[in-house]
Amino acid sequence: MIIRRKTAGLLGTPYIVWAAAFIVIPLIMVVWYGLTDEHGAFTLANVAAIADPAHSKALLMALILSLIATIVCILLAYPLCLFLVQSQQNSTSFLTMLLIVPMWMNFLLRTYAWQSLLEKTGIINTALRAIGLQPLRMINTNGAIVLGMVYNFLPFMILPVYNALEKIDQNVVNAAQDLGAGRRETFTKVIFPLSLPGVVSGITMVFIPALTTFVVSSLLGGGKILLIGNVIEQEFMLAYDWNLGSGLSLVLLVFIIINVVVSALIERDEEERA
Repeated sequence: MIIRRKTAGLLGTPYIVWAAAFIVIPLIMVVWYGLTDEHGAFTLANVAAIADPAHSKALLMALILSLIATIVCILLAYPLCLFLVQSQQNSTSFLTMLLIVPMWMNFLLRTYAWQSLLEKTGIINTALRAIGLQPLRMINTNGAIVLGMVYNFLPFMILPVYNALEKIDQNVVNAAQDLGAGRRETFTKVIFPLSLPGVVSGITMVFIPALTTFVVSSLLGGGKILLIGNVIEQEFMLAYDWNLGSGLSLVLLVFIIINVVVSALIERDEEERA
């Protein structure tokens, strides 16, 4: 037993080193820069800068668009997962093909593809002109950003929801129907409550990257719609103000922690009820 524990500890060493190098140390650096000024003195000015109208507007816009994208992902993912679980086809293979094949392409390339589709002289507007219709203004809009978020982050909603639905015992569903529950009651009182942990996990996995993204808004928003991720990126890459960029990142980190804590509490309540 002691030998096995030592072996397990040795096997875990590479991950510990990796986590320390790429998770713990960067977080410590962000906290350090965010709570100090350019001379290394302690200050909260970098965090308080979120109250600046431009920064608060970018944060509010990021919260709104990421929330919309998360809701759209739920509305798209849940029916799809429900169909795959209930269908008699080899849904696992279909799901693997549906999710894995598009994800083989780089995140940046996928977003560039949507840019070429949505731009004024893109494929969609070219097709509309060919059939005599007026072109649409799609690029550099909030809708384009939400579309990019949904496309890139939808798989992170599908996977946990599908796993949660697949684990539901069909005998429980059959028992509810035998006791007189209709389709709507079976779904609202049995299926959805049992799958709620998967939905909560999916919300976390979609909302957090959508809230912090800057690539999608840069390419599909054309730099005209700034989210808080864009502001932070500009502070690091253009203004070279690591202190301010880190301070704004700490504010964003607070929202991420709140989301994770709320999700954990909901999952715990559902497990206790189960």
